[in-house]
Amino acid sequence: MLRREIPVGHTQGRVMALSKSKLLPSPVQVEGEMTPLHPWQPWTECMQPLCYWDDEPVALQLAEQPGDAWIDGRQWMAMLPSHWFSLLSTALQVGAWLENHRFCGRCGAAATKLEAEFAMHCHACGHRNYPRISPCIITLVSSGEAMLLARSPRFPPGRYSTLAGFIEPGESADEAVHREVFEEVGVHIEQVRYYQSQAWPFPHSLMLGFFAEARSRRIHIDGVEIADAAWFSPRQLPSLPPPYSISRALIEAHLAKWR
Repeated sequence: MLRREIPVGHTQGRVMALSKSKLLPSPVQVEGEMTPLHPWQPWTECMQPLCYWDDEPVALQLAEQPGDAWIDGRQWMAMLPSHWFSLLSTALQVGAWLENHRFCGRCGAAATKLEAEFAMHCHACGHRNYPRISPCIITLVSSGEAMLLARSPRFPPGRYSTLAGFIEPGESADEAVHREVFEEVGVHIEQVRYYQSQAWPFPHSLMLGFFAEARSRRIHIDGVEIADAAWFSPRQLPSLPPPYSISRALIEAHLAKWR
C-alpha cells in the first residue's frame, strides 16, 4: 500500500494534516469510516511531500495548534485496519522531526527543507540533519508458560505490558535486553531470541522485539520506571497492550505456543 518514495515534482495530491501528534479527519469518509487522508488538492510550499499511498502522492501539512476535531495518533491506530499503520507511523515521525528541527542544532540558524530526501540543511554552517530514529528493545520474559509483565506509572489502570527501554550509546541490542530487564525487574535472563521489529512513532522509536527465558522468578522492581510487575499464566491475564503494538504481538505469539 505504501511506497517509501518522496513524490518529488508533484504539485497536488492527497494531504494529511498533523499537529502535536494529532491528525485531522478527512471531510470525506471511506466506506463510512473516518480516515486522516484528505482528498486531492493543490500543495503549498510549506507542505512536506511524504510518500505514495495506493500509488497516489501524499503530502504532510503541519498546523500550529490542533482543534477539537483532531484525533490522537494512537487513537487512529486503534480505529483503522492494521495496513494503515505504516502510513500513520511515517506521518507521525516525519511530522515530529519537522516540528523539532526547524533550526540548525550546530549553529542555531534557520534550516532549509530539501526536496528529494527527508533532510534539513543549514546553509550557514553546512550541517544537515535527518529524521531521528531511536532504537529500543522490547522483551517478553517467560518461564515456561508464564509471562513476566509489568506496569508503567503512565499506563491506563490495570494494563500490563512487556519490558522495554532505549539502547544506550556503545551498547548492542542483546546487551540492552539483559540490562533493561535486570534494571527494571531484577531478573537475570538467558536464551535471548530476536522476534521482529516495529516502527513506533511516539515520537521516533524503532522497537526491536525479543523473547527471553528467566533464570529465576524472583522480581525486584525499580519503583521508578516500573510501578508493578508479576507473572501471569495464559489462563489469567491482565489488561494487555493494544493490538497494533509489537508488545501485543510478542504476547500473542507466546500464547499461541501454549494453546
